[in-house]
Amino acid sequence: MASVDYINASRIYPGSTVPAVNKLNLDIKDGEFMVLVGPSGSGKSTALRMLAGLEDVDQGEIHIGGRDVSNLAPKDRDIAMVFQNYALYPHMSVAENMGFALKLAGVSKEERSKKVREAAALLDLDQYLDRKPKALSGGQRQRVAMGRAIVRDPSVFLMDEPLSNLDAKLRVETRANIAALQARLGTTTLYVTHDQVEAMTMGHRVAVLKEGGFLQQADTPRNLYDKPQNAFVAGFIGSPAMNLREAELVPGGAKLGNIVLPLQPSVAQAASAAGLSKITLGLRPESFTVGSDPESGLKIDVALVEELGADAFVYGLLSGDAPDAKKFVARFDGRIPPRVGETVHIDVRLAEEHAFHPETGERLG
Repeated sequence: MASVDYINASRIYPGSTVPAVNKLNLDIKDGEFMVLVGPSGSGKSTALRMLAGLEDVDQGEIHIGGRDVSNLAPKDRDIAMVFQNYALYPHMSVAENMGFALKLAGVSKEERSKKVREAAALLDLDQYLDRKPKALSGGQRQRVAMGRAIVRDPSVFLMDEPLSNLDAKLRVETRANIAALQARLGTTTLYVTHDQVEAMTMGHRVAVLKEGGFLQQADTPRNLYDKPQNAFVAGFIGSPAMNLREAELVPGGAKLGNIVLPLQPSVAQAASAAGLSKITLGLRPESFTVGSDPESGLKIDVALVEELGADAFVYGLLSGDAPDAKKFVARFDGRIPPRVGETVHIDVRLAEEHAFHPETGERLG
């Protein structure tokens, strides 16, 4: 087992002046499951490949277990990688695929067979050891790829979007299996995904990267959701995304649609100290209740309703919104959702607002 440390690590591809990963500082504790998440072009796969030795570290350093591995060959880093496309040898059986790296390392046939059987038992692959990859489902192939990594007993597992080729139902099942397996093995793991739901349900901590390879926040899933450090993290984490609106500061709070929303004292003080006349106001879709008083609630003209069974997400426009403005979203009880074309009034739950600097995006209060 080993910790991992990125220390001002940057990668600049030849012919480019803009780093794909920009001065990344990230510590991954021994035995931790760390997820890298971000939009396309944020450098998350590049950061993982830098740790694997598949991309150069142009500036800074990367340490595994306190040892600088920035210039070591991949084979000397004691890591095992699980790829998006499984990368199985089609002419080999499952057992041969799982034990191939050990064979190259000169491990005896008896020891290879023992390790393969142990990994197969962990992954429920015992009955498939003699099959070829073409005779397996996508989920089974992914488990074989996991088994190939497990038998090597590495210091660090690296997983690059390993579930992206699976259908939605199998992704949910497999992500739970991977999380449980990592907890059982206790191996330090760096996992890359573009799916923030996947990130939030699997990682002990999640590191959010922005376009250009900038780390925005590395924290527990709960803290990322409840206390995003900036507007980018606030808008990226959560499904549906947080409502982010520029709101004018007025006596009593912030102007939102047809209401004035009272702000928490810490937010009001921070905005005043910064000399702001406007803030970026954030509200999660679940931060509302059905309004009891049509005259006082936040008015929404319903443009779209997504019914998801227990919940319904209502998208609409607030008073004063332009017709092409980004729709405001609120969660309703799925059994009694409003209809498209209706006007609804909802109450905002107090002290659930998030506030950010309108220019820097940094959290206020």
